[in-house]
Amino acid sequence: MRNKKLFFLVLFLFSFMVELSIGQNDRKTEVNVGVVTDVGIMHPDNAMLCINMSLVDFYSSRPQFQTRLVVNVGDSRNAVIGAAAAALELIKNKQVKAIVGPWTSMQANFMIEISKESQVPLVSYSATSPFLTSLRSPYFFRATYEDSSQVNAIKAIIKLFGWREVVPVYIDNTFGEGVMPRLTDALQEINVQIPYRSAIARNATDAEISVELLKMMTMPTRVFIVHMNSTLASRVFTKAKEIGLMKPGYVWILTNAVTDSLSLIDKKAIEAMEGVLGVKTYIRNSEDLDKFRARWSKLFPRLELSVYGLWAYDAITALAIAIEEAGTGNLTFSKADAGRNVSELEALGVSQYGPKLLQTLSSVHFQGLAGDFHFVNGQLQPSVFEIVNLVGTGEKLIGFWTEENDLVKKLDQQPQSNSALSTWKDHLKHITWPGEGDSIPKGWEIPTNGKKLRIGVPKKTGFTDLLNVTRDPITNATIVTGFCIDFFKAVIEEMPYDISYEFVSFETPNGKPAGDHNDLVHQVYLGRYDAVVGDTTILANRSSYVDFTLPFMRSGVGLIVPVKDVVARDKYSFLKPLSWKLWLTSFVFFFLIGFTVWAVEHRVNPDFRGPGRYQASTIFWFAFSTMVFAPRERVFSFGARILVITWYFIVLVLTQSYTASLASLLTSQELHPTITNMRSLLEKGEAVGYQRTSFILGKLVEAGFTESRLVPFDTAEDCHELLRKGPEKGGVSAAFLSIPYMRLFLGQYCNTYKMVEESFAVDGYGFVFPIGSPLVADVSRAILKVAESPKAMELDRAWFKKKDESCPDPLTNPDPNPSVTSRQLGVDSFWVLFLIAGLMCVFTLGKFIVYFMLETGGNGLWEAFNRPPTDSYINNVEKCPCVAPADPAHPADPVNPAPPAEVEPADRAAAEVAMGNPAHRA
Repeated sequence: MRNKKLFFLVLFLFSFMVELSIGQNDRKTEVNVGVVTDVGIMHPDNAMLCINMSLVDFYSSRPQFQTRLVVNVGDSRNAVIGAAAAALELIKNKQVKAIVGPWTSMQANFMIEISKESQVPLVSYSATSPFLTSLRSPYFFRATYEDSSQVNAIKAIIKLFGWREVVPVYIDNTFGEGVMPRLTDALQEINVQIPYRSAIARNATDAEISVELLKMMTMPTRVFIVHMNSTLASRVFTKAKEIGLMKPGYVWILTNAVTDSLSLIDKKAIEAMEGVLGVKTYIRNSEDLDKFRARWSKLFPRLELSVYGLWAYDAITALAIAIEEAGTGNLTFSKADAGRNVSELEALGVSQYGPKLLQTLSSVHFQGLAGDFHFVNGQLQPSVFEIVNLVGTGEKLIGFWTEENDLVKKLDQQPQSNSALSTWKDHLKHITWPGEGDSIPKGWEIPTNGKKLRIGVPKKTGFTDLLNVTRDPITNATIVTGFCIDFFKAVIEEMPYDISYEFVSFETPNGKPAGDHNDLVHQVYLGRYDAVVGDTTILANRSSYVDFTLPFMRSGVGLIVPVKDVVARDKYSFLKPLSWKLWLTSFVFFFLIGFTVWAVEHRVNPDFRGPGRYQASTIFWFAFSTMVFAPRERVFSFGARILVITWYFIVLVLTQSYTASLASLLTSQELHPTITNMRSLLEKGEAVGYQRTSFILGKLVEAGFTESRLVPFDTAEDCHELLRKGPEKGGVSAAFLSIPYMRLFLGQYCNTYKMVEESFAVDGYGFVFPIGSPLVADVSRAILKVAESPKAMELDRAWFKKKDESCPDPLTNPDPNPSVTSRQLGVDSFWVLFLIAGLMCVFTLGKFIVYFMLETGGNGLWEAFNRPPTDSYINNVEKCPCVAPADPAHPADPVNPAPPAEVEPADRAAAEVAMGNPAHRA
């Protein structure tokens, strides 16, 4: 009551000053206007003082104006009904031509309807709710900024730091809820989720506030947007500090509803708000504003000038200008018919002055204390907001938001040419975060006192190495094992924070699978599971309603077919290593080498002499005995020795190659698949098998297979049995398996089946989370860490053990059952060796013939060929010390060769060998 008396006393003094500004001898036309306000409350009272100061300043500077506003105050008593009653009273008894106010959006809601019905313009300087715009009243003017005008600034802050989830915390009334639709739409544009909304009643008790804050504390989201009045905000942050919601890791963003009223919040609450970010109304500095602030500080040193006071100052100025332009004609109200039974609202009548004032008020444009004043669609349009950071007991300006450049440190800052490479420090100044943290909060974390993540796992009946779900026979607890589970646990260990989780089997009460993988993934979309861990393939259609992590295992669909040995082994297998051309070439060269050696050695070596039949057999005997490197005949001439050595090397290569090829042919299998690709299966219409509860069925149907020819199986044994039977006995010709399952299957049956192609390529196995889950990014990073560590190889070796140790890993060897093909050896492999042997034969024979012709002179060739060589031939051609020169007195006898010449006793054995003494033959 005391505050109200003081308020009316000050109002009387300012009214008296207005009268003085008019002048006693210069009476002007007085126009009644109303002001509906909450008398006795600081901000409304300060705004009322600014209204009176505005009128004093306005008319003192414009003495030529013919109209004067007479302010009539209606006390709304801080209530919606009170505001409506005050408006009705002003229109009915004072016949005001316009109303300024009220203070709150809830009060304005009903007053807008009164204004519309009576055609009395309503100018509000503090009702900011977007809901008021939806009433679409032409007589409502908002001389302030709508709350939704700041959502783009909030969106820019959240986008800059990459936060993926936010929780709005707002007062539970029309004012608090009004900004939610626009805020939600703005955040959806940058894919930011709102998992929860915290609505707190205006008159909530401390206990109720604590309960709501504790609920927020148990949630993973750590970014909160606060939109409420300063009184409630003070209580909320005081409790948040006590509970622990102002520690490092938390982010609080205030709307201008709080930041514009920080002067009303007590020191304890301001200290609790350490590190909070806020969007604040920007007021451009001007000379008039500086003068007004100086006057205010001088007149009211203990009162804080707020932005609402400046808007009130400009609002009454705009109304004074509009009334002056509208003139003073027809200031009356048309009354309703007194004979009709009408409501009190209808009994007010309709202002005849309203339409004219509506036109002039809509076109008012001037530079006010708060900036450019001009109504666009009935309200002011902001273009700049301040971004502040609460530090200590005050606020620090860290940047601005503008429509043109988004977030900038200074208003005159030029936008960066390459914004993709910029960081938050390029847009805002240093920020102190809650808990005096310097690092950027990531915006969410798994609360240690929160609920466990419910992780769904598929129930499987086969291939349990990847995932197996069993029940403890004593406790009935779910036991989940397998490669996928161990890999997930390794990923959780790499996470930068603790995650509490539990596995939930996707099964029916009787222990059967509750559906396929598509059904399981859909449970995450429905919110029944928080994640899915298992052999879940990343597919495009699934990613439309859930999010996948990076793949932790390669996947795909392999085509498995039986193999058979196509090598025919019979009594002629020993001929197959060499081609017939090589066989023929070898026999020809055997004869050629034998003939050449015989021709060269015949005259000097008794082993190559004798009857014709004996010499022919010697040629073949010597030639083929070189195959085992054991000819009994010695070779004396130098050329023949070189030729024999060369032929030994060629025979060695041939025999070793023949042996290797024959061994491979007789001992190795040449396994060929019965089917080579999926196309041949489609063309033949063969029955094929596929892994049940997988996506493979859909892929096969899309590829053109009819469902009647598709046979499902669950285990590796079932697949083996179907392939063993074949289509003739009710089985299948081939089977389609995911790559990980193919590894397990071929590790058991690698000698019977093989993968001939990867029919369908997919990204791999990934963990499933709801769309927008912040866990996805952190889990994906942890997957990369595990995949690059030795742990991944340990898990692979532990779970992908081969039941048949002879089976290679199909990932390291794409063909786990390689076909061993023994290619026939041909002349093309040895032509260089045969060429060398041929040239040696030609050279040796050529040399022999040349010297032989020189010796005989071309006469009696055959007799000379069968006669021992002359001394000159031996000395000049052969140079063989082991052959005695021929005795002219004793001509050579081709049948009974002459005895050798006398030699030293030490060389007797060699001489006897040369004579063919059987006693000295090797």
